Amino acid sequence: MGEVTPPFWERPLGTLDETEWEALCDGCGQCCLVKLEDADTGEIYDTDVSCTLLDTCTARCTDYPNRKAKVPDCQQMTRENAGTLPWLPETCAYRLRAEGKPLYDWHYLISGDREAVVRAGISVAGRVISEDEVDAIEDHVQIEGFEAIRVEDEEE
Repeated sequence: MGEVTPPFWERPLGTLDETEWEALCDGCGQCCLVKLEDADTGEIYDTDVSCTLLDTCTARCTDYPNRKAKVPDCQQMTRENAGTLPWLPETCAYRLRAEGKPLYDWHYLISGDREAVVRAGISVAGRVISEDEVDAIEDHVQIEGFEAIRVEDEEE
């Protein structure tokens, strides 16, 4: 009897072809949220603001093939950076596999259900606002236990 080949999502990232690589994405949309970095500490803060290309209802990119041309600072996931981006959520399939960890049960490759990511509360679908609709991104920082308060500049 021959050796059983593991499913592609269990194999090392370097062995995946482009189709398999792209299929790893669970479609949560968290990597498409705007993040802010504290200039003094380097700490990264999440916001509830999405990239202009993210469909906020489905958490899917509306122009995935052309995203880098339309949004130059769009961070493309690669086999090399998947395990090095500290702002990737701990649930991210790219990060998990780069760290040698298995996918979560709600991942569509395991569950067979693309909506499981939404039911698990991982997807940003329906929970974010497009950057096109935001005036002050600072008002949308997500820091647990803190509420943003806008202080008006004093006129001299």
